[in-house]
Amino acid sequence: MNTYQFKSVGGKLSNWGRWGADDRHGTLNFLTPAARLAAAGSVRSGQVFELSIPIGKNGPQPADGGAVGRFNPVHLMSVHPGDFDRPDGFFGADDYIFMPLQAATHWDSLAHVGYDGRLYNDVPANAIGGMGGARANSVEQSLPGAVGRGVLLDIARLHGVDWLAPNHGITPDELDAAVDRQGVTIRSGDVLLVRTGWLGKGLAEGWQGWMDSEPGLTLDCAEWIAAREISALASDNWGVEVQPAAETWIPLHCVLVRDMGMMLGENFNLEELARACAGDGHWDFLVSAPSLRVVGGTGSPVSPIAIR
Repeated sequence: MNTYQFKSVGGKLSNWGRWGADDRHGTLNFLTPAARLAAAGSVRSGQVFELSIPIGKNGPQPADGGAVGRFNPVHLMSVHPGDFDRPDGFFGADDYIFMPLQAATHWDSLAHVGYDGRLYNDVPANAIGGMGGARANSVEQSLPGAVGRGVLLDIARLHGVDWLAPNHGITPDELDAAVDRQGVTIRSGDVLLVRTGWLGKGLAEGWQGWMDSEPGLTLDCAEWIAAREISALASDNWGVEVQPAAETWIPLHCVLVRDMGMMLGENFNLEELARACAGDGHWDFLVSAPSLRVVGGTGSPVSPIAIR
């Protein structure tokens, strides 16, 4: 018997089959050419904001790898100046990175989470294997990805704080209040960015204990998001939703990713962007945040760009 609320919510909001049995884009289908063209109207000043955190050893991942074994990226040099002895004076440098794809600012793909043996659009869990990763719903299948109109809802600013308390669950009423206070309209196909201030806390105070809990969206927000035909959702915390959650570990992930087919962005740095939006009262912008073309990947690092 189904006793979990998130499964009932997911069944109600499911997009399985909405765009065909073989669809791998999910809610990115709302990002139509017309929606992308209209997004250009959100560029007013030409200001550019880069929304990622540094990829390196000083990131937020815990030293023991945490519950899912994510460590901070390891950056190593493979070629140094002086390794080439050439009469023309030429020298060069080469390097590489070893990292979990979801360790820094990143997208979760539609292969990232599921339940009851199924991923988005009725893809079986065994479509993910040790050789080659995800054969369906993988992150490269999302391309060209989240490129369109972005809207920032600043929930920390709504409450007059630098960052929300770690157990603060954001409700649909708070999303509505932010929309009203900021005077912004949500359109079909928008990429929604939600600021909790939690990343700002980590940047200001350090990462120790930062991933033990977090403020974030509650399961109740799933219907609000679905009704507005959001194309993708990102936040400035490590897991989008409040942790610990009320019912189970990550119920909102299950509904948004597995049932609705929505990519989730995590560890987006929204601090500078939020200050600029508050300064002139414009909370929409053109956002470009395509994933890397990681074949079979269940997630991808990203360097999102917002142009105001």
